[in-house]
Amino acid sequence: MEEQVAQLQACMYQYSRAIYRSVKDLIDPYADRQTRLAYRRTVLRECEQTVERLAADPHYFARPDRALFQDIRRYFPITAQAQVAWAVREGVGAAMSFIRAQVEAGLFDGGVARCKATTRKGKACQRTPLPGRDYCPSHQHLERSVARAAAAA
Repeated sequence: MEEQVAQLQACMYQYSRAIYRSVKDLIDPYADRQTRLAYRRTVLRECEQTVERLAADPHYFARPDRALFQDIRRYFPITAQAQVAWAVREGVGAAMSFIRAQVEAGLFDGGVARCKATTRKGKACQRTPLPGRDYCPSHQHLERSVARAAAAA
């Protein structure tokens, strides 16, 4: 499990760096050298924080692309803002697709414990399980039937 988490972190690092690399050369060209370096550090930090939050809590991070763009837009001239918005939207969208695929494959829980039951439509239950349990309150009867089946075997 720790190996999977390390691999996921490495992949998420690659997504944040890809977003940063796609916009770093657009940072205000009229600012002096020290200011541009400070802006680059800030943009990198914002990209990393957004992707980390997305990995830690993908279900409850509404519009991460919009949030990132709002955080970094002041470091770019108005003429580059459309290009920056597009790069952020594409980069965050790719990261979200990757995380969604990992969650659906069961390789990653998105940082939040999830009930082990499935819904009537066959999708994984999205509710949080009871403390110390595998099932949410709606599916706690499944835990008892699993325990009875294990005791009978």
